[in-house]
Amino acid sequence: MKKAILIYNPIAGRHPAKREREVRQASAILRDAGIEVELASTTRPGMAQNLAHTAATRGVDLVLVCGGDGTLNEVINGLAPSQIPLGILPGGTANILARELRLPHSPLRAARQLAHWSPRRIALGRAWWSGAQSREEGSNSSTDALCRYYASVAGIGFDAHIVYKLSSQLKLGFGVAGYVMEALRQLLRYSFPTFSCRLDAHVRQGTFAVVHRTRLYAGWLHLAPSADLFAPRFAVCSFSSRSRARYLLYALAVLARQHLRLSDVELHQSAQVVCTPGDSSTTVRFELDGEPVGALPVRFEIVPDALTVLVP
Repeated sequence: MKKAILIYNPIAGRHPAKREREVRQASAILRDAGIEVELASTTRPGMAQNLAHTAATRGVDLVLVCGGDGTLNEVINGLAPSQIPLGILPGGTANILARELRLPHSPLRAARQLAHWSPRRIALGRAWWSGAQSREEGSNSSTDALCRYYASVAGIGFDAHIVYKLSSQLKLGFGVAGYVMEALRQLLRYSFPTFSCRLDAHVRQGTFAVVHRTRLYAGWLHLAPSADLFAPRFAVCSFSSRSRARYLLYALAVLARQHLRLSDVELHQSAQVVCTPGDSSTTVRFELDGEPVGALPVRFEIVPDALTVLVP
C-alpha cells in the first residue's frame, strides 16, 4: 500500500479546526510509514463518493476516510464493489462501523496503527427504492440513484424522521446529545404511522425498525446483539407500538439492554427485507448510516464479498 488518498470531511464532529489539524498530522504519520498520501477535502454533499470512485478508477492502492458515518457511506458507495482496501480514521459523531471493528477512537492513533492492520472482506447492505422518493431535504449524501450501499444500519420510521428533522446546527453543536434532543421533540410531534417489513416468510408490523449489519446503533447502543458484520444476513429489530409512553419504555429498555424481553419488540434474521407503508398516502422515511435518503417502499438486500476493510 504505497499510494493512498485520504478523503475527509472538514466539518465532521464538533471541532472542525481540530479535525483539519488531526488530518494533516495523520497524513504525516502515514507518510513516515511509507504510504504516499494525497489529501482530498469534501466541500459539498456527494463529493466523497465522487472522490472515492475517481481514486478507484485511477489505481490507488488504498482509500482512507476520516469523517462520520455519512462521509464513510459516501466513500463506500464510490468504492464498492471493489478490491481496493478501505482504511477508516474515525472522525464523526457516532462512528458506528469504526466502533464495531474496534478501531481506535482517535484518528491519530488509528493512523499510527494502520500499517499493521489486515484486509478483510465484508458484505454490505444495499437499498432499492423509487426514484420519486429518492431526494430528501437536508440530506448529507447523494440520493439521486435508485440503489445505495450501506455498512452499518438502515433506520425506518421514527428513527429516520428524527434524522430528517435534525438540523445541522444541532448535530454539529451537540453531537449525540443533539439526536437525543430532537428525538424528545419528535416524540411529541410524530404520528407514528405503521409499516410492514417482510423478512423471507415472516411479516412484521411496526412504527420503527432497524435493518442492521452491525450490532451497534447510534454508536454505542446494543440494539441487535445477534448481528454479525461478517455474515451475509441482516438482523432486523422492530418496535410496533404507536404509544408515546411506550416509546419512553423502549428507550429505557434499550439503555438497559432489556428491550428484547418486551412482547412488542422482535429481532429476526433475513437476507432480504421489503418494507412498505401501511397507508400509501402516508410518508414513512428511511435513513442509511445516519443520513436521510428516501421513503417507503424500499427493499434491502445483502451484497456478499462487497468491500475490503482494514482491521486490527
